[in-house]
Amino acid sequence: MYKLDFSDLTPERFLAEFWQKKPLLLKQGFKHFTDPLSADELAGLALEEEVESRVVQCANGNWQMETGPISDFSRFGEQDWTILVQAVDHWHSEAATLLDPFRFIPNWRIDDLMVSFSTPG
Repeated sequence: MYKLDFSDLTPERFLAEFWQKKPLLLKQGFKHFTDPLSADELAGLALEEEVESRVVQCANGNWQMETGPISDFSRFGEQDWTILVQAVDHWHSEAATLLDPFRFIPNWRIDDLMVSFSTPG
């Protein structure tokens, strides 16, 4: 189970001061965080027709996006690309627990859990 460390920030204060108003950076918000899924598992989800995914990359200074399913990641090289997978909470039960600390926000306000993996660059 993941526990989000808001420090002295209460859920009520978060909703009043930050939610949909201004950004908030919580450095090391999840103490002792371990990834619930590997990069290979994320890539595996991106192979599936039913799963919404995309790769964003910068090639020669030009940004490009390709939507999934994505079957060959080797063609993107070793750097300068990111994979984004939508609704991971629907496909991976352990990753879904990352949403638990945010359950003070009404469910209708939470769309899904998007997970990304980026290469250097």
